[in-house]
Amino acid sequence: MGYELYRVVEKSPCGRYIRYDQMLGGGASKEVYIGYDRVEKIEVAWNQIVYYGEDEVSKDPEKLFVEAIMLKSLDHERVIKCFKYWFDTKSKTLNMITELFPSGSLKKYMSKYDNGIGVNLGSIKNWGRQILEGLRFLHSQSPKIVHRDIKCDNVFVDSGGKELKLGDFGLAVCLTEGDLVKEKDAKGTPEFMAPECYDGEYNELVDIYAFGMCLLEMVTGEYPYMECSNGIQIFKKVYTGVKPKSLEKVKDPRVKDIIEKCMLPVSVRPSAEELLKDPFFLYNGGSSTTLEACGPAASFLSSHPFRGLHCCARDIRNLYLV
Repeated sequence: MGYELYRVVEKSPCGRYIRYDQMLGGGASKEVYIGYDRVEKIEVAWNQIVYYGEDEVSKDPEKLFVEAIMLKSLDHERVIKCFKYWFDTKSKTLNMITELFPSGSLKKYMSKYDNGIGVNLGSIKNWGRQILEGLRFLHSQSPKIVHRDIKCDNVFVDSGGKELKLGDFGLAVCLTEGDLVKEKDAKGTPEFMAPECYDGEYNELVDIYAFGMCLLEMVTGEYPYMECSNGIQIFKKVYTGVKPKSLEKVKDPRVKDIIEKCMLPVSVRPSAEELLKDPFFLYNGGSSTTLEACGPAASFLSSHPFRGLHCCARDIRNLYLV
């Protein structure tokens, strides 16, 4: 890395970590920069989450650290590592030092397949297996951890495209009330939210539904429900059991079967452990066969303004039911 090309703009309170002015990505309230660990002499990701509201910080300051504390406590090869975190009271910014993935998210990595060829079957198997391994770990914790925002944007890949880790635990929650999340204002990304999310009472299997949509995204190169122009239309289709049109593009019967299993009613939906036993995900040397799907990965760059954004499920449901 040519450090001389980057300017140091900030240091951690302990002086161990430095932040460069090179941004890796960001969203509405989160920015990720390239950083450096001066002790281990490795590159890291310096995450900054800004809290604009005074009440948000003063009412319950512990809530600011939920994601950081959760990540710091988890130790698994399929979960992104958090090394350090602190809150800057002056700038009202939560800083988190995590592992760096130069290739970025799986969604970004797959954009290189913008050639009409698509992702090969071996990669689909490998990526799917690793995401399930991460979910199996989260769902086996006591209490269980529900990620609630599984999608290719929140799965990070190494430079070789072989190793994946789950990241962005901003919506993650622990099951504490009878193995159910009871939350009227359920949040998530509409295209990946299970029907029960809109009822405000659900369990860890919402992650399995999202995994199915994530698998569909890998195969087709596009978000589920691209035929919809807004979140309300997505809600209507999901809540009434209408499958995304992109499922018709999946030609491999094994992959299609797994996706449809993930979309089953929660009472019969398989767990991550059960899906890992499916012959499709067993280690068998991989395959270079390319999965057939109509759309190239270029459709990741959809211009829909709402596409991929978090939403409040209750708001969408109420808008539709009015």
